[in-house]
Amino acid sequence: MSGPGNNLMGLDVGTSRLVVARQNGDGFEFESQLNAFVSVPYSKMTENALRREAVSFHTMNGEIVVHGNEAPRFADLLNTETRRPMTVGVLNPSEKEGLAVIRRLIENMTAKGPGRPKICFSVPSAPLNGEEGLTYHEATLRQMFQELEYDVRTINEGLAVVYSELEDTNYTGIGVSFGGGLCNVCLAYLSMPALSFSIAKAGDFIDSSTAQVTGDLANRVRITKEEGFYFNGHFVDKLQQVLTVYYDDMIYSLINAMKEAFSNTRRMPKLTKPVPIVLSGGTASPKGFRDRFEKTLRQTDFPIQISEIRVARDPHTATARGALVAAMTEM
Repeated sequence: MSGPGNNLMGLDVGTSRLVVARQNGDGFEFESQLNAFVSVPYSKMTENALRREAVSFHTMNGEIVVHGNEAPRFADLLNTETRRPMTVGVLNPSEKEGLAVIRRLIENMTAKGPGRPKICFSVPSAPLNGEEGLTYHEATLRQMFQELEYDVRTINEGLAVVYSELEDTNYTGIGVSFGGGLCNVCLAYLSMPALSFSIAKAGDFIDSSTAQVTGDLANRVRITKEEGFYFNGHFVDKLQQVLTVYYDDMIYSLINAMKEAFSNTRRMPKLTKPVPIVLSGGTASPKGFRDRFEKTLRQTDFPIQISEIRVARDPHTATARGALVAAMTEM
């Protein structure tokens, strides 16, 4: 691709995936890479074989680091977990190589055309009733983009969902992003964020909790979840049944957190009519998720009138799309 318009991008910096959105004519196009890596022993033979197979990798400290979408395949081959540059929505302090991996992934996904690239990237909300803890994460990513000579701005992850999906309500409503490390929530009124927060029960919580019960690797649980999990209420397969238990736990915890946050009238705008909820993120993609969420919400004395609950057009790309909308408007 080339042309100045293609240097304007929205970027979802997720715990599980990195997603880039670009405008393509009257529509959008997306590229996604798993935000993960695995180290394999270095040999020239292996390096040459990976190059022939067009596997994304780099060499570091005498090892070959396979990153992105190919990482789970090699982790499974080695019977180990993938390594994660991020955890619970922010940079992983226990992975010293994590930022270098993110940088390489983003450089590959945002290959420069003519002109200075402009990127709006997503940042999570602070945990409900928790400390901020996001300053280092955002500042480090900003510094990385500045070193790459990109123009950058940020957008709250939940607000990006609103920008992506709620043009029909003039950007008024609740955007929820069910990611890998966090569930992010933002209540917006006429595009302005009124209240936002996150909880740390999300896709990784489901994967690791299920793995502890079943004895599987969390990486294999994630692959099974993404490839074939859905809600039907009566599973014979133990893995599917355990996944349902922890999905229900996540949904219940998030709705209770929303109820708590929205019951604080001092922080809430005065809404004159019911507002929609949009569900997004890869963890919200299984068949039956919306119905499960709505059933739990309707059983709760929810403090806000809800007009409808719907799933984003593409749950996997909604945050990146919303970040691009912000970039197109503000940059």
